[in-house]
Amino acid sequence: MSAHEGGYVWGPATGVGSMPGGDARETARTVTGSFEDFPYLAELPARGPGADMIGRTAGMLVEMYVHLEPSGWRFSDRPGRDTRRARSWLGEDLDALEEFTQGYTGPLKVQAVGPWTLAASLELRGGEAAVGDPGAARDLAGSLAEGLRAHLAEVRRRVPGAQVVLQLDEPSLTAVLRGHVRTASGYRTYRAVDRQVVEGTLRDVMGVNDGPVVVHSCAPDVPFALLRRAGAAGVSFDFSLLTERDEESIGEAVEGGTQLFAGIVPGTDTALPDPAGSVMGVRTLWRRLGLNPGTLAESLVITPSCGLAGASPAYARAALAHCARAARSLADNPE
Repeated sequence: MSAHEGGYVWGPATGVGSMPGGDARETARTVTGSFEDFPYLAELPARGPGADMIGRTAGMLVEMYVHLEPSGWRFSDRPGRDTRRARSWLGEDLDALEEFTQGYTGPLKVQAVGPWTLAASLELRGGEAAVGDPGAARDLAGSLAEGLRAHLAEVRRRVPGAQVVLQLDEPSLTAVLRGHVRTASGYRTYRAVDRQVVEGTLRDVMGVNDGPVVVHSCAPDVPFALLRRAGAAGVSFDFSLLTERDEESIGEAVEGGTQLFAGIVPGTDTALPDPAGSVMGVRTLWRRLGLNPGTLAESLVITPSCGLAGASPAYARAALAHCARAARSLADNPE
C-alpha cells in the first residue's frame, strides 16, 4: 500500500457498493476476502425497500423521516416501518463487517447517497422532489451531514483500526447541474442548481469525515473539476464512459493528487478478459496524457464499473477477484 499526497493510504482495489443476494455475513466474508487491503461495507438492495441506496441513506437522516409511496421515497412526520427496516439492515451489515474485520488496520470504505442525488430522489409531501425547493435541499443536506457523522463514528467504534473512507454516491449530480431532473408530472424538469451552491453543499457534507471522501458516479460527464474543488480526495467513475472531453480534467486530477477509482470491470455478468487486458485502456490513457507509467498503480484504485446488485452471486465474486488481480498486474508491470 502506498501513501498518497494527502497522506492517505489507499488499497489497490475495492468494490463500488451493492452486491447481489441478501446474506450480510456471506457478503462481508466475500468482500473482506477479496479486498484484504481495502474492504468496504456492502449494500444488499435485493432485501427490499430500505436496503436500496436511497432508502438506506434516508434511514441515516437526523430528525427527517421517509416512507415509501408508489412513486418513490417521500418525507413523513415520524419514523415508520420503512425507516426502522432501513436502520435494522444497516445494523446487520455493520455486525457482519465487524465480525470479518477483527484486528484490521487500513482503509475501509462506506457508501452513502450524496446530498444532490438524495434531493433529486426524495419527494416532499406534495410529490415534488426536494431538489426543486432550495430550502428543502439545504435542510436535507444538513440532516444528511449529521446522520453521516453518527454513522462514521459507529463504523470507527466497530473497526477501531480502520481509516474510514466515505464514498458519496452522486449518479444524479450531472442531471442536477444541467437541469435534467424531471418533475413529478414528467413533463417539466427542475431548474439547474447553481454550480456554486452544488459545490458548497458537497463541501459541507464532505467535511463530516476526518478521513478522505470519494465521490462516485457511474453516469456520463462526471464533473471532475467541481468535485476536486469541493474537496473530494478521490473520484469513482465508470471508465468505459470517459470521452476525450474528460481527458484534460483526468490529467489535472492525477497531477493534483486526486485518487481515481477506475471502474473497469462490468457490473453485470459477462466473460472477463485476462486481468492485464482489463487495464489496457488505463495504460493507453496514461500514455496519451503523457503521465509517468510509474504513477499508475498509486494514482488508481481498480473497481467494478458500478454496483453489482444486478449480477449473479458467482459473477459478483469473480468480478471482485478480477479487480484485485487487475490492480496487481498494474503494480507488477506499470509499463
